[in-house]
Amino acid sequence: MKRTTILIADDEVEIADLIALHLEKEGYRIIKVSDGREAVQAIESHAIDLVILDIMMPKLDGYEVTRIIREKHHMPIIFLSAKTSDLDKITGLVMGADDYMTKPFNPMELVARVNAQLRRFRQLNQTAAGHSSTLEAGGLVIDPDKRTVTLYGGNIELTPKEFDILYLLASHSKNVFSAEHIFQQVWGDAYYESGNTVMVHIRTLRKKLGEDRNKNKLIKTVWGVGYTFNG
Repeated sequence: MKRTTILIADDEVEIADLIALHLEKEGYRIIKVSDGREAVQAIESHAIDLVILDIMMPKLDGYEVTRIIREKHHMPIIFLSAKTSDLDKITGLVMGADDYMTKPFNPMELVARVNAQLRRFRQLNQTAAGHSSTLEAGGLVIDPDKRTVTLYGGNIELTPKEFDILYLLASHSKNVFSAEHIFQQVWGDAYYESGNTVMVHIRTLRKKLGEDRNKNKLIKTVWGVGYTFNG
């Protein structure tokens, strides 16, 4: 049976060693790198299941590494950073990270978040694999198997979380989802200070779908309630 492989990218050796120690006790295979360029190389040369990524690294920072990863890969990314502001957290999540923890941190909490992200990722993949047909609405085509989105034949590049939000809304087009419900369904975590996270993801998703130029918005805001798909 293939062991789950986790990449730890952090230039603070003591922190990387501490994380590795706790995750190896859980049975995970660990690869450690100390700069952003090495992180990208590791992703290209190994089958990585999850990435723990510092933001402030030499050569390439965590944001740039995330951008490169998301061009080809969908594995969970957890930012582990000394940057603690809400703006930093939202920026990390919008860039394509699945979770964000600040330093100093509790190693056991990080292990729990790793387990939760891997469990959530596997469940989403199994759910998508169970759908043999695509979703189509008003020129929008969502393929849950390939995790691709096209609009009038043009590819729409979405982060994993943007895709999950769109798929959740489009596959339940008669439902209205609160920001809390969206966060719980997509992030698989308790709803804590995450209203802005969902709102920013919806905003960037709308922009990518070209809704700033389209009066008939695919994602409709139901004021005081939440969001619904308007396809």
